[in-house]
Amino acid sequence: MIDETLVERLAAHRTVGGAPRRELEWLAAHGVLQHFVPGESLARRDEQPTKMLIMFEGKGGMYVDRGGGRRKVTEWHGGDVTGFLPFSRMGAPMGDPLIDEPSTGLVLHRDDFPEMIRECPDVTGRLVHTMLDRVRHFASTDWQDDKMMSLGRLSAGLSHELNNPASAAARSAQQLADVLTQIDSAVSALAGTQLTDDQRSRIRALRERMRNEPTTIGPIERAEREEETCDWLTQHGADDAAAATLADAGVTRAMLDELAGAIPKDALDAAVRWVAAGHTARALAAEVEKATRRIHDLVSAVKRFTNMDRPTVSEPLSIAQPLADTVAVLAAKARAKSVSITLDVPAGLPPVKMYGGELNQVWSNLLENALDSVAENGHVTVSARQEPNCFVVVRVVDDGVGIPAEHLSRIFDPFFTTKPVGQGMGLGLDIARRIVRRHDGNIDVESRAGGGRTEFRVSLPVSQ
Repeated sequence: MIDETLVERLAAHRTVGGAPRRELEWLAAHGVLQHFVPGESLARRDEQPTKMLIMFEGKGGMYVDRGGGRRKVTEWHGGDVTGFLPFSRMGAPMGDPLIDEPSTGLVLHRDDFPEMIRECPDVTGRLVHTMLDRVRHFASTDWQDDKMMSLGRLSAGLSHELNNPASAAARSAQQLADVLTQIDSAVSALAGTQLTDDQRSRIRALRERMRNEPTTIGPIERAEREEETCDWLTQHGADDAAAATLADAGVTRAMLDELAGAIPKDALDAAVRWVAAGHTARALAAEVEKATRRIHDLVSAVKRFTNMDRPTVSEPLSIAQPLADTVAVLAAKARAKSVSITLDVPAGLPPVKMYGGELNQVWSNLLENALDSVAENGHVTVSARQEPNCFVVVRVVDDGVGIPAEHLSRIFDPFFTTKPVGQGMGLGLDIARRIVRRHDGNIDVESRAGGGRTEFRVSLPVSQ
């Protein structure tokens, strides 16, 4: 006997309610109305789900832990259908499907699916659309999770990369303030001496000569020159604190003798201090400029890598700069293992059509995997070439331990990983393959365990 009240509830359901009444009656006849309490699990994580739940009221969600703590990745409410669906190839749940609030729903077992597909074509079609929407949602969630985890791993290295030049700039700026004080003191002392225009010109000439004098001397010669300069300054009653700066600048004893012969003795100390401080100020300013340029280059690389300023549409772009940016943002990880990276991308490669920063996620996943695979002092090569078949082929090759034959057929499977828990969730290569296919390209791999060489190839069609 058909429960008419249950049929009416099905008719009011957001997902299946528009199906013919006879199909709703079939669902009511074959399903079991169940009530669920908060915290109740809909399926064991180590078993394939067997039940479909047509929710009438309440709320639940899928909770997963991918190394950063458990969180909800999807949610169901009254009006949704969840659990195992017709034509689904779902294996064990990716997480814990739990009830959040007191809930009620109609449960159907997968054993009834063949008859349901035959007797309820309209309902089955609606459930297939639900399954496709769920696949798209999980794919998007996985994609974003992998991207955020990748950016999280990069941030640790980038913070170190940015901290070094930032500290250098701050240190040089602080020293520059002290040097400017020394310059003011030297200028005040020179102002109290009676120097002619010619004598002032002689002092300025030495300062300019220090600016242009090459300083390619070795450490032994430099130490000898510093000692010689220190003795000269002491003999002439000048402050020997400037000896190191003068030696670094390439100032010789002959230059100092020339200066001493051109200006009064009481102006010599102030002149030497002014010349040395000026050279130090220029050197510190150059260090500040170099450090801030390094910060600018890193920030620009990260900005391009994440494509924050790119529209989310396909457009013809060169892959040369994205590959260079990927190598730049992963340089800290390579240096931590003393791994060398060779970037071999010739000029003039034709552009490929790409969607914003999606391909950058492919390059970062492949390069990170290569860096994880090689031992200390290993080597990774990133190269790109145009092939005769109108494809641009990017190769990421490492000299690591290789991939066992039994794993080669599975490395692109979602959630397959050989890394320890918390160091990878097995989505990087699956997502890379999906992104490459979205760009009408192909990704494949050649490797042999113990062979010392693994090569990933990404082939992308040239933009017409």
